[in-house]
Amino acid sequence: MEITRIRMLRGPNLWSRHTALEAIVTCEVNERSIDAIPQFETKIRERFPQLGSMRRGGLTDPLSLANALEHAALGLQAQAGCPVTFSRTVQTLDEGVYQVVVEYIEEVVGRMAFDFAFALIQATLNDAPFDLAAALAELEALYEDVRLGPSTGSIVDAALQRNIPYRRMTEGSMVQFGWGSKQKRIQAAETSDTSAIAEAIAQDKELTKNLLAAAGVSVPIGDVVTNADDAWRAAQKIGGPIVLKPKDGNQGKGVVANIQTEEEVRAGFEVTQAFGRETIVERYLPGADYRLLVVGNRLSAAARREPAQVVGDGKHTVAELVEKENQNPLRGDGHATALTKIRFDDIALAHLASNGLSPQYVPKTGERVLLRNNANLSTGGTATDVTNDVHPDVAASAVAAAQMIGLDIAGVDILCESIYKPLEQQGGGIVEVNAAPGLRMHLKPSYGKGRPVGEDIINMMFPPGEDGRIPVVAVTGTNGKTTTVRLISHLLSETGLRVGMTGTDGVYINHRLIDTGDCSGPKSARNVLMHPDVDAAVLETARGGLLREGLGFDRCEVAVVTNIGEGDHLGLNYITSVEDLAILKRVIVQNVAPTGAAVLNAADPMVAKMGDKCSGRVIFFAKDQYHPVITAHRAKNKKVIFFDGTYIVASKGSRVMYRFPVSEIPLTQNGVLGFQVENAMAAIGAAWALGLDAEKIAHGLNSFESTANSVPGRFNQFKHKGATVIADYGHNPDAMRALTSAIEAMKPKKSHVVISGAGDRRDDDIRDLTRILGNAFDNVILYQDACQRGREDGEVLKLLQEGLVGATRAKQVKEIHGEFLAIDTALSEVSEGDICLILIDQVEESLAYLKEKVQP
Repeated sequence: MEITRIRMLRGPNLWSRHTALEAIVTCEVNERSIDAIPQFETKIRERFPQLGSMRRGGLTDPLSLANALEHAALGLQAQAGCPVTFSRTVQTLDEGVYQVVVEYIEEVVGRMAFDFAFALIQATLNDAPFDLAAALAELEALYEDVRLGPSTGSIVDAALQRNIPYRRMTEGSMVQFGWGSKQKRIQAAETSDTSAIAEAIAQDKELTKNLLAAAGVSVPIGDVVTNADDAWRAAQKIGGPIVLKPKDGNQGKGVVANIQTEEEVRAGFEVTQAFGRETIVERYLPGADYRLLVVGNRLSAAARREPAQVVGDGKHTVAELVEKENQNPLRGDGHATALTKIRFDDIALAHLASNGLSPQYVPKTGERVLLRNNANLSTGGTATDVTNDVHPDVAASAVAAAQMIGLDIAGVDILCESIYKPLEQQGGGIVEVNAAPGLRMHLKPSYGKGRPVGEDIINMMFPPGEDGRIPVVAVTGTNGKTTTVRLISHLLSETGLRVGMTGTDGVYINHRLIDTGDCSGPKSARNVLMHPDVDAAVLETARGGLLREGLGFDRCEVAVVTNIGEGDHLGLNYITSVEDLAILKRVIVQNVAPTGAAVLNAADPMVAKMGDKCSGRVIFFAKDQYHPVITAHRAKNKKVIFFDGTYIVASKGSRVMYRFPVSEIPLTQNGVLGFQVENAMAAIGAAWALGLDAEKIAHGLNSFESTANSVPGRFNQFKHKGATVIADYGHNPDAMRALTSAIEAMKPKKSHVVISGAGDRRDDDIRDLTRILGNAFDNVILYQDACQRGREDGEVLKLLQEGLVGATRAKQVKEIHGEFLAIDTALSEVSEGDICLILIDQVEESLAYLKEKVQP
């Protein structure tokens, strides 16, 4: 068994809506049925008992090693705690070659699981051992390391419930919600609306306390000191128990509480110095430690926190009880689990000593031994939910504190005897206000009810009715994609929206080119959706990117499919037929939002059939208003677009909604260019689906022209010595038919064509180009591309010549080496009234050359 290629599909794809790993796996003859391998299934289950059934759905076909690899890769992830369910193995047309698809949640975990699965298969075949426990431990550790923590995860889960799209921006906790100009970002419980100044204030404990006191919020008195002598003087001035803490600190680090003697104060000061030069000395407020979570302008949750502690059993020492408690599966390192392991450090030892205890002390049964004064969960504390018990005045004080600091999300720490009463009545106060507070204690408190704080944060960021989405239009097909994308973008721009557009010639943001080259894949789509200046996105979606990585978005508002034609990279990546290509390109239709629409070419049977897979509405378009698909759809009172010879008509059932005269759509040349009429109908359908009004659509159609500047390489026309020269990037048989039909409709005196062929097409696809052109043009000039794409010198020209055998019209055929020389030859031969079609290969360079050479 050999793995020849692995792809990570990061968005909805040919196989499913899940992120998935796709591998090409080749099996030898004796590996194509595991039943023929002695005791294979028994041996693999000995090594991986939790494998589960490999014959789902009553499968009776022989299972290959590729199938076993699929199930093992999925099963290993599931056993490591990843919630994965989808996998599939498909035999290709090549004998013994399979496509194996396995869902993943975290990419690096999915890849590691696949590698382990391959190792498991090899160990089974070689009767070698396989350390399942070690593999699962490594997978679990990696999954825990890379997946979102509980705080961020709760916010992401809440966003998904609201249908708000998200994207992780880093391997950490930075996440973007929404798209384009409607996006918001978080890092843990800190949002893109969190002020950096507010965060700096919250970090400065003394400034925080002064601001809260100015706002009338109850806070403990105290001073800031920089040496142990001043700390002791401040403690004497305050009188009674005190708290020492770093002026700039968080998570309870360096806090020493409830101390009073000079020895304790001096020792405590040294502890705080590890976290900064300045130390706060303030009155110790007796009572319980409460954390109140403020989100926006309301109290979201509250918890009573207790310091790390152990309960005696009369047998074990304090040190042993700590070790035993840290083995609790609910406790872990960091914030990934409900509880954090108890920190048995110098502070814990000092606290024991202050109470006359040591690590070797054996507490009585039921005796509680506190290990520190501060109750932070990060040092091993516990939390009890008290949200319903908070007095309204206390809640109001917490909200006032957060707003005084300027935080949209704040963790407000309160010390008081009872959360049921106002702070002033009991001498309690707010001791800290924290930016980016941990949510764990509220989501999964040690005791009591968990609170949906992630939902509160999402609801603050995106009020009801907002989902952070901008209109996304995905366009695919064989021909017409680029023109349709640019026309839709133009129509949207005419409404005042800032449009992000991707295509084969670059990425544009509000008419500005920000990236060049072929940008019709998912990476470019994601970049547009991340751009803050984008109000709407129009994304050309090519087959290559779909196969390589899937879609760059979870779903679109509008999917446009222009047509499905032959010769478009068929034979590559196991897309061997037009039917295969249709299945691939309908992915955008399958991922239309329920509120959205698919705009489909009714005249193309394979495109029309895609409507069955759309969860939203379907708008059919066709030049023939009496086409059966148009007629049937209209009879159901649904939306259609057709051409009546004078107008492009948009109709809902029998009711005409819009009517656009082609005489006012320059792109169509008064309706003569049939393929441009279809492109205009597709764009009108997208605009209609997005709710644009007729006046704005009409204005946009009228102001859009297919020039070399607006749509380079798409039927760009030049005048040369009274002849019309047309430059086009058409490169497949369907494009040739559309172009020849358009040029015949323009009634040239004499027709000329300049043509080459891409070497990465099948032989017959290259021959088909000239079979079509040889019967439609008087003069044919063949040239060889600058790049032969794997072909030998002259091989493409030979295939093009073979396609001309039997041509009924071509009277003159020339072979030229070099695109520019071919253009010069053609320009020298045209006369007034002629039309010359130049099928360009190097779009930018050839158009620039033509502009210099033509003589209007």
